[in-house]
Order: sequence, then structure tokens, then C-alpha cells
Amino acid sequence: MTLEHLTYCDQIVRQSAELRSHLAGADLSAPVPTCPEWTLRQLARHVGGAHRWSTEIVRTKATEPFPPDQVPGAAGPDSDDPAALDAWLAEGAENCAKVLREAGTDVPVWSWTGPTTSAFWARRMTHETLVHRADAAGALGAAFTAPADVAADAIDEWLDVLSFARAFRSSSGKLGEPGQSLHLHATDVPDAEWVIEIGDDGFIWRRAHEKATAVVRGPLTDVLRVLYRRLPTDSPAVEVLGERAVLDTWLAKTAF
Repeated sequence: MTLEHLTYCDQIVRQSAELRSHLAGADLSAPVPTCPEWTLRQLARHVGGAHRWSTEIVRTKATEPFPPDQVPGAAGPDSDDPAALDAWLAEGAENCAKVLREAGTDVPVWSWTGPTTSAFWARRMTHETLVHRADAAGALGAAFTAPADVAADAIDEWLDVLSFARAFRSSSGKLGEPGQSLHLHATDVPDAEWVIEIGDDGFIWRRAHEKATAVVRGPLTDVLRVLYRRLPTDSPAVEVLGERAVLDTWLAKTAF
């Protein structure tokens, strides 16, 4: 399940605006617990740099790896002025969305998952921004919410990304024992459920309500944050049933 291309473009701008709202007036030198060794300022520069990198990949129709350090302005503003950082974030998101809207879905381009199209980058930048907004919200003790269709697609996309990353999976060891499974169950959104089946070589996944070796139940955005390692599995926001070790192994082996 994916969203419309123009919805992704709009969400890049919207999620960036919400990230900026978290950062407004905050101490940008504060640490981000879910991104070790990053401050809020470094988190913002990462997001804005990613927007500019993906923009250049699509704009230039790059079909080979595009070094991020060749992207003009990707390192962020020269000063630590919060207003300059805010303007730089806004500009990067708007330009990213503009280029993606103009490109449409079918421009052949490079990605780190292999040859793909511009549609990949619209979806990836939406969820890159969404999840890093969750990082900022968590660091500041702010509430994290998201439209249900966007949050559900973020889970779909993350499972797709992991499915593509065969080299990553093999270098990180087994995701679990063949035959083990995970069930992700959002309790506040109808039909927002996923089953992940672990096999000899990676995993398969589908949207379904089925029994599993381990189950994560809770509000959709909290299930999302658990899957992305942004919320501890012992958080009172979610319920873990079955063999918790299966979930712990999965999370440990799917962390970038």
C-alpha cells in the first residue's frame, strides 16, 4: 500500500514544518536520545541535507551514486542562528517537494537500494522526515502524532526497505529463527496490522491479522516508533505478548 505521489510531496513539506515547530525556541544543543551523539541542531542539519541530496538525485536524473558532499548547501547554514536553520530547513523541504512534483513518479534514478524511480525518493523523504520528527519530539518531551495513512505507510515502507537491503541483512546476522513471526497490531486504526515471517534468508511480510510468535499492540504511532527503535518495548504505551526475545532480536538486527 502506498500513498499518492502528490501526497508524499505535500507530506515532505508538512512533516518538515512540524519538525521546525518542535525546534522553535528549543535548545538546539540538547541531545537526541534516539540518535546517539546527535544534538537537535545536528538532527535538523541531517534532515535538511537529506532533502537536498534527494532533490539533486532527482533533478539531475542521477543513475549512479551521488556523493552527498557534492550537493550545494547540504551541510546547512554557515551560522548557528536558529532563524537561519529554520529558513534553511523550510527551503530544502519546499525545493524537494517542488522537484518531485515536477518529476512525477517515473523518472529513472539511482538509490541505495539499486535502480529505481523518482517515486522512491518521494516516499523515502516523507518517512525520513516523519521519523526524525519523532526523534525531535521525543528529545523535547513533545507529543508525536501523524495521519493514520502516513504512519501506516511508514511501516510498509520500512519493511520494504529492509526487504531490499539484502547485503545489510546478511552482514547483520539472522533476524531470528526460521518459523518465528511478529505481529504488529495498531489498536486505534482499523486493519492496521502486519505479520512478519522470518525465514532462512530474510523475511516476508503482509498486512494481516494472524497469530505470531511475538505481538506488539498499541496505538499506531507507538507501534511505528517501536519498529523504528524510537520507543522502548517496555513502554507502557504498547503491549508485547508472546516471546519478547523474538522482537528484541528483530529490532537489534534491523537497526541501521
